Amino acid sequence: MSLATIEAPSRLTTVTSLEALETPCLVLDVDRMDRNFTRLRSRLDGMGVSLRPHLKTTKSIEVARRIMNTPEGPATVSTLKEAEQFAAAGVRDMIYAVGIAPAKLARVAELRAEGVDLVVILDTVEQATAVAEASRDAGMRIPAMIEIDCDGHRSGVMPANRAQLLEIGQLLTAGADLRGVLTHAGDSYKGGGVEAQQRYAEAERLAVVEAARILREAGLPCPLVSVGSTPTAHHAKDLAGVTEVRAGVFIFFDLVMAGIGICEVDDVALSVLATVIGHQREKGWIITDGGWMSLSRDRGTGKQAVDQGYGLVCDIDGTAYRDIIVTDANQEHGIIAVRPGTDARLPDLAVGDRVRILPNHACATAAQHAVYHVVRRRSHVVEACWPRFGGW
Repeated sequence: MSLATIEAPSRLTTVTSLEALETPCLVLDVDRMDRNFTRLRSRLDGMGVSLRPHLKTTKSIEVARRIMNTPEGPATVSTLKEAEQFAAAGVRDMIYAVGIAPAKLARVAELRAEGVDLVVILDTVEQATAVAEASRDAGMRIPAMIEIDCDGHRSGVMPANRAQLLEIGQLLTAGADLRGVLTHAGDSYKGGGVEAQQRYAEAERLAVVEAARILREAGLPCPLVSVGSTPTAHHAKDLAGVTEVRAGVFIFFDLVMAGIGICEVDDVALSVLATVIGHQREKGWIITDGGWMSLSRDRGTGKQAVDQGYGLVCDIDGTAYRDIIVTDANQEHGIIAVRPGTDARLPDLAVGDRVRILPNHACATAAQHAVYHVVRRRSHVVEACWPRFGGW
């Protein structure tokens, strides 16, 4: 798909170069993004499994259209706001991959009544009962998937809890639409190297395949068997029994993913453009207008082997300086300094010069902004402004 200039909201109008942008703002390197997408798509194609991209990171119609199989999907979302926005843009096949709250089922039914195949997920008898009741009230069978716990990370039914799994499955089959099983290997974000990631991926696969077997042997339907995390998607060796893979942050990557070895720093497609606004030379500080309101407060690399502070600093072309990070951040001020314990030297940056800061967590940083300023690698030309949205 060719880049097209999209009229951005209010003052965020399309401009011609990075030097002319008002800072801080969000920059998207579309060449890196496309390369990241091609890498995972090719891997999964080779394993015979489809990709259901998670759109929670991008929250952008323009990006979604580049990474879905078709304009209708499939896709994964994390909020009903996302489901509604993407539905309005023509997406018709979505999984809302957060445990359903009963009060939200009316919005789900409204979307389904408009022709959107929106599937919810759940892991309790109470939720399954609520979905069955909402199905009866709406005069339609709302589809749901049973979330499976593959690693104790967060939510889900343990495959070994056969009684709970079958009770939920029976409630959904009787009063709604049992669409399948789904899991997320959250522990994969702990890192541990290639062998550890391969173990996380296999545990993820085994959990849902076993849950699917239990349901099917009891005579219950289980057409979808869905797994997904960016780390396991890149390390799974065997996806037998799996019908689809979900992943989201892979499209942009970030410093957390680089820190656990899923990508290289050079793969990170998202950055915050900031302007130097001062110096504290005796302290070894460069001050920018890129504070935590633009970078986010996410400190996801703080427990990793390399702590990237509030972000890794690059020149305006997007090339990272060696061991130069945002060591501290206030609401609208970022402090750039040498990484403690290294012999790096601060770059010679004058007031008014611009830097690009790579994020710890792409989802959190992107959420601070209303538009992506799209560039090609090492180019300063802004080829498009792609709006993004937030909210629930």
